[in-house]
Amino acid sequence: MDVLERIVAAKRQDLAREKERLPPRRIIELASGAPPPQDFAAALRRRDRVNIIAEVKRASPSRGGIREAADPAEVARSYARAGAAAISVLTEARFFLGAPEHLTAARESVPVPVLRKDFLFDEYQVYQSRALGADSLLLIARIVGAKELATLIGVARSLHMEPLVEVHGEEEVDLALQAGAAVIGVNNRDLGTLAVSIENSLRLIPRLPDSVLRVSESGIETRSDIARLRGAGFDAFLVGERLMREDDPGAALRELLGAGEA
Repeated sequence: MDVLERIVAAKRQDLAREKERLPPRRIIELASGAPPPQDFAAALRRRDRVNIIAEVKRASPSRGGIREAADPAEVARSYARAGAAAISVLTEARFFLGAPEHLTAARESVPVPVLRKDFLFDEYQVYQSRALGADSLLLIARIVGAKELATLIGVARSLHMEPLVEVHGEEEVDLALQAGAAVIGVNNRDLGTLAVSIENSLRLIPRLPDSVLRVSESGIETRSDIARLRGAGFDAFLVGERLMREDDPGAALRELLGAGEA
């Protein structure tokens, strides 16, 4: 199995245990009773700034440990103070050292929308995301079919969340559009091999219509990277490792936000 397949296989095992611990009926009740979410898509639509989704990420399969002891709430606050449009929080435990509690802690600490970043493929996980306080969630086109993706998008919207649908290749772009995705993120990292290049975003941007919000994810290192991607038509940028590996992630974000000026 490639890296993504191994992660999803492990996640399926974890999900079975989660459903035993907290039955679907109860998770739906918790999601329905959660405070209303913020408008994630609107936060990425502003034209008067560079819209960065800054990520809280302790580790990854590609780099191993990044900031293993990072306090998610503290990092999220530093991002919000620095001008993040939204915060992404990894909640996957085995490969990224995340936890559901990290998302809740971040949500309670910042005034901007918070995205749940995980490997989600089941309606239960959508309700779980809302119960945790997520304002949006990541759906990876490669791990669900067109029908399943449309269903998950529909469940998210029923909870007033607009999901970020992630793609890596042409077929996945078509699948996302067919499923009705309104916010599409092009991952510059191949989740099978972990190879990364922002050229992937530049290659796929012509396939993304102006009617969708377009996000470039991963491998973004410099102001010039963002200026190039913004010039190509991307509305927002998800940045994680570039910020988390610095001594002060918030300061690193402030520096990066100089991109795209004028």
